Parts: sequence; C-alpha cells; structure tokens
Amino acid sequence: MKKLTQNLNDLLGLFYPALCITCGERLISQDFFLCLNCWHDLPVTNFHINPENKVAQLFWGRVQIENATSFFSYKKGSRYQQLIHFIKYKGVKELGFETGKRFGFELYESTAFGSVDLIVPVPLHPGKQKKRGYNQSEWIARGMAESMQKNYSTCNLFRKTDTSTQTKKNRFERWQNVDGIFGINNPEEFSGKHILLVDDVITTGSTLEACAFQLFKIENTKVSIATLAFADF
Repeated sequence: MKKLTQNLNDLLGLFYPALCITCGERLISQDFFLCLNCWHDLPVTNFHINPENKVAQLFWGRVQIENATSFFSYKKGSRYQQLIHFIKYKGVKELGFETGKRFGFELYESTAFGSVDLIVPVPLHPGKQKKRGYNQSEWIARGMAESMQKNYSTCNLFRKTDTSTQTKKNRFERWQNVDGIFGINNPEEFSGKHILLVDDVITTGSTLEACAFQLFKIENTKVSIATLAFADF
C-alpha cells in the first residue's frame, strides 16, 4: 500500500509538480515546501549565541528578558518573507511546524535556552483563530518543543480582545494596540517557570512585551523570547 501511494504521488507530480514557495523550483520527494537550496540559503541569524543581538536590544529598558533570538531575518519583499506569508496566511501550518523544528534544533544545545521549562506561543483571539483555522505561532512552538524536547502550553496565556493589524503602526501605536489585551487562566501553571515565548515575526516587539508583562505578574517567572523571523527593515 505504501509503495502504491508513493507511485500515485509520483504520477501526480508529473502533472501537478510541487514547487518551492520561495524560488518556484520543482521540489523533489524529500523536500518539504522549500527546495534544498532555499533551506540551505535560509538567512539564519545565530542570534542565540550573541546575548546583545538585535532582537534582545528591542527590549532593553522596556522589560527584563532573559534571552531573545530569531531563527532567520528577511528584508521587505525578499523571498523569505514569502515563507512567513505562507505560514501565516496561506494555511500551510505544517511549514510552521517544520521550520519551528529546525529552529528548535539550533537552540537545543544552547546554554542560554537550555534552562527553558515551558514553550508558550503568542495566542490569537479566538475569533481570529476560528477564521484562520489555526494559530501559526502555536504550530511553530510545537515544532520547537519537539526538537528541544520541551513541553508547551497553548491555553493558559490568552488574548482578551481582538486588535487591528500592527502592520502600518509605529512603535508607540503598536504598544497602545496591545496594552492590557492578554490574560492568564491559571497562574500556578507558570509559577517559578522559565517561559519561552514564541511568535512568528518580530518588528518592534510590542506584542511580546505585552505578553511578558502579564507573565511577570506571576511569582518567580522568567521569560525568554524566540521568533521564527526578524523583520530587518
């Protein structure tokens, strides 16, 4: 049966070839959404080995974060912005899981992130999640949890209210847009834990800062931050 399925997939591939979402080249059977060259050329930041990296600097003087990193960076209009677009808006949640898993492997042996107890994705408002069908940050967090061999929590941190898009807002407007919109159902679950907050993209860090403020209301809680991408505009 497995061989028959593979033969059918190969036959379909002749007429409906799967294409790399970043360069448009035809994928071979071992590839997963991106071709081997695009995975290899992913502009990985290695921020996790530099405590004073660009993501960490976003929170200086704002909120006390243990560590902060992003897996890769992209410029506006670059082909790797397309990767995020597919994860976030095109329903390709499995790509979020796969990329998150690769990110997790990068952090697995990291001293800075080795003390993480629990991985927590930034939540969507229930209405938005119902409309989209999934939370892209949750799928990224799941992939990271698998490769980092950590537990993850998806229901304790929640978003109280829906907000307008952050895309065209400046830093102050972004903060106003997310101030006080997050809550926690059961503080005891996070008490004394080192939480790794996970999101898809970071620009100004306002959303993650708002999440962290809620977490810091819980006794002895530490917070680190990891995003799949850093928008280096």
